Amino acid sequence: MLLKRAKEVLEIEAAAVKALTGNLDDNFTAAVDIMASCEGRVVIAGMGKTGIVARKISATLSSTGTPSIYMHSAEAVHGDLGQVTRADVVVLISSSGETEETVRLLPLLKKIGCKTVAMTGGASSSLAKHCDLVINVGVKKEGCPLGLAPMASTTATLAMGDALAACLIDRKNFKREDFAFFHPGGSLGRSLVLTVGDIMRQGNNFARVPETMLVKDVLLAITQARCGSACVLDGKKKFKGIFTDGDLRRHIEEDTRVLNRQVSEVMTRGPLTICKDRLAAEAFDILMSKKVDELPVVDARGALVGLLDVQDLLKAGLAR
Repeated sequence: MLLKRAKEVLEIEAAAVKALTGNLDDNFTAAVDIMASCEGRVVIAGMGKTGIVARKISATLSSTGTPSIYMHSAEAVHGDLGQVTRADVVVLISSSGETEETVRLLPLLKKIGCKTVAMTGGASSSLAKHCDLVINVGVKKEGCPLGLAPMASTTATLAMGDALAACLIDRKNFKREDFAFFHPGGSLGRSLVLTVGDIMRQGNNFARVPETMLVKDVLLAITQARCGSACVLDGKKKFKGIFTDGDLRRHIEEDTRVLNRQVSEVMTRGPLTICKDRLAAEAFDILMSKKVDELPVVDARGALVGLLDVQDLLKAGLAR
């Protein structure tokens, strides 16, 4: 019985969101236009459950290049209306379009002179009649078995808010780099701004050995550098290959005298490399997909400049 009810609610809410595509019209396009050209902020107002949704929509807009604040409809008439200016766009959310605290803001907002957008399921409601634009977020049925608590309606409103935000991202040509600027903290920000060059091993922190060096001496160089491989260079200091513990295991099974052979005989030639300007997150994906632990790092000319170890990425907090 419980699973049946859960499935029913999910199907109702999924259907409500899908039905929103039929509500998209010139009002939606016009709303995107005025928000994109807004010289102030997009103020999202609501009460109760829709107020929570309004707060989330506002947060999404702010983080994707459209300055926005949330305004509680009831608090607005107790001073918070002072946040609103003529340059703003105010989005008023009410499922019925008759929420008292939200509707009574209309004459005050008209006096301020800002643009107003209603997000409501009440096509003939007070909110719809007196706002400049109306975005229809009406649903046929709520998920609540009592028909009282807003479920499908809040889900639909949230989805429409995401649709607005996505269109504004396109309209403003908002890019990954811009998103990273607003999200500098945590793994998300690091994955968008941290480059290979920022965390690669340089100088004495990675092993570089001549191709004529004996394997036993290469192992000593690797140990001293505290890394898992050695980058092999020719007589002109040009990068030729990499020697890893995997190479050692493969060759020692065939030849127990491998320790006394030159590293050029057993190294991996022309290994996978990565440019120092690539995102560290990209490097992590390469390491995982290719199942390797180290990547030699090169500059734009292909010259060896460092080594990236999977442990460096993990320490930088880029594990996913």
